[in-house]
Amino acid sequence: MEIKNIKAVYFIGAGGIGMSALIRYFLSKGKQVAGYDKTPSELTEQLNREGAAIHYDDDAALIPDGMRSPGDTLVVYTPAVPASHTELEWFRRHRFEPVKRSEVLGEITKASRGLCVAGTHGKTTTSSMIAHLLKQSHVDCNAFLGGILKNYDSNLMLSGRSDLTVIEADEFDRSFHRLSPYMAVITSADPDHLDIYDTPEAYRESFEHFTSLIRPGGCLVMKEGIPVTPRLRDGVRLYTYSAAGTGDFHAGRIRMEKGELLFDFVGPGIQIDDVRLGVPVRVNVENGVAAMAIAWLNGATAGEIKRGMAAFAGPKRRFDVRLKREDIVLIDDYAHHPVELEESIRSVKELYAGKRVTGIFQPHLYTRTRDFMDGFAASLSLLDELILLDIYPAREEPIPGVTSQTLFDKVSIPCKRLCTKERLLDVMASGRYEVVLILGAGDIDRLVEPVKNRLEQCSSASSPSL
Repeated sequence: MEIKNIKAVYFIGAGGIGMSALIRYFLSKGKQVAGYDKTPSELTEQLNREGAAIHYDDDAALIPDGMRSPGDTLVVYTPAVPASHTELEWFRRHRFEPVKRSEVLGEITKASRGLCVAGTHGKTTTSSMIAHLLKQSHVDCNAFLGGILKNYDSNLMLSGRSDLTVIEADEFDRSFHRLSPYMAVITSADPDHLDIYDTPEAYRESFEHFTSLIRPGGCLVMKEGIPVTPRLRDGVRLYTYSAAGTGDFHAGRIRMEKGELLFDFVGPGIQIDDVRLGVPVRVNVENGVAAMAIAWLNGATAGEIKRGMAAFAGPKRRFDVRLKREDIVLIDDYAHHPVELEESIRSVKELYAGKRVTGIFQPHLYTRTRDFMDGFAASLSLLDELILLDIYPAREEPIPGVTSQTLFDKVSIPCKRLCTKERLLDVMASGRYEVVLILGAGDIDRLVEPVKNRLEQCSSASSPSL
């Protein structure tokens, strides 16, 4: 696949956050871009305004005339699209060779120095931090991110002078095995996607294979203590990191001062005192240490790193504070794994100690809910109050016995309510809230603005028992 020879690109599943970064990339290269997505969204409408032609009906007749010849049109699809998809079948019947998004990213990393961030949790925030630190430094970078970085209102960054490319390395469908990293980060390896990997051991083995892809002369920066045994080629350095005061790169003197989270960054040949986190969540200390390590290893100065961390606004939907008043706070978070839920809920309780925390959670995938049912129940039981929505199926069919009701029954807190998306605002109308945490990776993001509007009408009194 010679990207430079491609005249047009057609995307099937164009509205995904990873696909949208590629759409923006090809638009920046002057390519004709079109595609399909199941439903319109704020992101797809923005892509249309930027020059892509995205439609929402699975109909091969809507494929533009200029994209019906296999010689100069690249077709990119997401693994979430079924093989029976009408447009995907049409392209295959007409001698096109559709490729997955990961294959395109793989080609891009081969032509640049890829800084690839993998992990069950933290990869979007960590890769966004790395991109921001390098972008605002003299080093600069390109970036394909898994979230819209608020500092730039985009998930794509391009540079005319740097060949460093930050990429979020997705383990779903073993996509990150297509990459050719110059440097890599592994933030975590808690089992997930067991519908793909079957066993926790196979899941972790996929990360070990990922480490074998790092180019000689590069390095791996891996969280200390995770159960992954690197398979590094000769000439690849290994660094560990943590927020616990150990590891090659680590944080020291973590503290809250007047609502700000401060720490010292310590590593081989570097110490930066009093680093201020722009997004003051304790888990971001760990993400920040990894990001600062990569920035330092690629030549960013101590001063640039310190200023960049303070100015980092975070990606949308990653502990994203959407409403903050004395009487009411709304936070939107992409957390969809039990470990992520626990970290998010504990962070909220630390930031807003003494406040009543209400969580609105939409489980993502039947298989994930089945595989981690008890973990989800334990994490959600940390809340003061829970509103649990139906499972978002994405690409999956229902599994007998795996429902939100099953999960609901396992949650131990007394203040809990099960409801549909359609009834959420009605359920909330009778409550009074202090801190509301929206959680999930499905389409719950479309409820954030309506919930915000509802909360702006609420008082600061505690919510009554459900």
